[in-house]
Amino acid sequence: MQSNELGLDITDDQIAELESAVHDIDFACAEEHEKQVRHDVMAHVHTLAERCPRAAPIIHLGATSCYVGDNTDLIVIRDGLDLLLPRLAAVISRLSKFADEHKSIPILGFTHLQPAQLTTVGKRASLWLSDLLMDERALSRARNDLRFRGTKGTTGTQASFMQLFDGDRDKVKALDKRVAELAGFDKRYIVTGQTYSRKVDIEVVSAISSLGATVHKMCSDIRILASLKEIEEPFEAFQIGSSAMPYKRNPMRSERCCSLARHMITLYANVANTHAVQWMERTLDDSANRRITLAEAFLTADATLLTLLNICQGLVIYPKVIARHIEEELPFMATENIIMAMVQAGGDRQICHEKIRVLSHEAGAVVKLEGKNNDFIDRVKSDKYFAPIINELEKIMDSTTFIGRAPEQVTEFLEGEVAPVLKKYNDSLVLLEKPVSLNI
Repeated sequence: MQSNELGLDITDDQIAELESAVHDIDFACAEEHEKQVRHDVMAHVHTLAERCPRAAPIIHLGATSCYVGDNTDLIVIRDGLDLLLPRLAAVISRLSKFADEHKSIPILGFTHLQPAQLTTVGKRASLWLSDLLMDERALSRARNDLRFRGTKGTTGTQASFMQLFDGDRDKVKALDKRVAELAGFDKRYIVTGQTYSRKVDIEVVSAISSLGATVHKMCSDIRILASLKEIEEPFEAFQIGSSAMPYKRNPMRSERCCSLARHMITLYANVANTHAVQWMERTLDDSANRRITLAEAFLTADATLLTLLNICQGLVIYPKVIARHIEEELPFMATENIIMAMVQAGGDRQICHEKIRVLSHEAGAVVKLEGKNNDFIDRVKSDKYFAPIINELEKIMDSTTFIGRAPEQVTEFLEGEVAPVLKKYNDSLVLLEKPVSLNI
């Protein structure tokens, strides 16, 4: 903004003096002032005035502390979201490649954490991706909805600026709009108290908190799969899983993500409670809390996404272990298909159902009480009742016939929903998808 743009008595010399001090801040001096005045913004106002004596009369003219602090927070929040969103996109991009590569590999599905109908490795990854897409949408929405507080004065009425411009309402409005533009915002909050509404913090941290829930769910799944030895996060050549048990391959990256994600989740309560107690036009009990909460939300999300990207870049699957686990459970899951085949061969459904019930319970007892392999199919083969379909059993037991449309669903999802989102980040993905090295 030019010094005479709106007609205030501010000289080019004063502006030049202030510009020369932008990166020359005497923090020690500000600290000494704050010890005396017990006010952080005024401590810096005094420090800047000493550094810029010619501009001293116009520093903080018509403004309030929240003009400085809140507008700065909004700039930092905007820039923070601009950093987090491409990081999230990099995770989505890498995980989408994993989902596509493994979309047709059958794997046990689980409901109630008990073996259920088969799914595929890629389909399960697509469920994680679906949640991440919702997080991208929420963070993007928070970013796009963000506005600037602007020049609103001590209680938001712009009374001080009305006085500054001798009651010229158009100039007050023009100042508010121009300051926002210079800060890179095309939208302003038209009504504010002394602060921008802390509801804004809720919208932003809510999206970050929700991302934490997504990451925790995904990395918990990976930890369970690692316990089953079906899928693992990266494990380096000289990595030690346990100081006492050398054989262990602890999923420390996923555990770290879960640990950080829980912190992200808890931060929502902080911002919600802060907004709830902002009496009238504002109280100061938000300040110390927000300095911790907002910073921790962004820093934690950043660290979590970096770690998650490292995981996604090195996910390992063990198809033979996966196949063995399917083999152990598939005989029971195939019972419905066996019944259908018998009915088509002329059998009675109720009689077949009873036969299957008895044989499956016998096989289950062998597994649970004797610790032996599931011999249900051998029992079926030995029962003359099932002779009409014995030649079909190999086809009936083909695991790829139990995954429904999972591969097609993954393809449709990646092409129809993931690709359009990633297109927004084309320029940044090449750089952000480079291998992430975790030094700690």
